[in-house]
Amino acid sequence: MKVDLGERTKKYAVRVVRLYCALPKETEYQVLGRQLLRSGTSVGANYSEANRARSKSEFIAIMGSCLKELDETKYWFDVLIESGLVPD
Repeated sequence: MKVDLGERTKKYAVRVVRLYCALPKETEYQVLGRQLLRSGTSVGANYSEANRARSKSEFIAIMGSCLKELDETKYWFDVLIESGLVPD
C-alpha cells in the first residue's frame, strides 16, 4: 500500500495545530506550544518545497531540513510530556 508522504505530513501538521489549540492559555503551555506548532507545521511545508527542488542535491538538503524539524518537534513533545504539562 503506497502512502503519500505529502498527505501524511499535512495530517501531522493538522494534529499539531489541534494539540496547540487544546493547550491551556497559561504562559508555560503557550511558550512550549508555539515552539511545537512552528516546528511541527514546517515539516510538511519543507517536504512540499523539496518536491519542487531543481536538483538532487537541493532535494537532499531540503529533506535534511524536514528531518531537523521532525527531531525538534519530538523534542518539544518530550518536554511537554516530561514536564507533566500533557499526558503521554
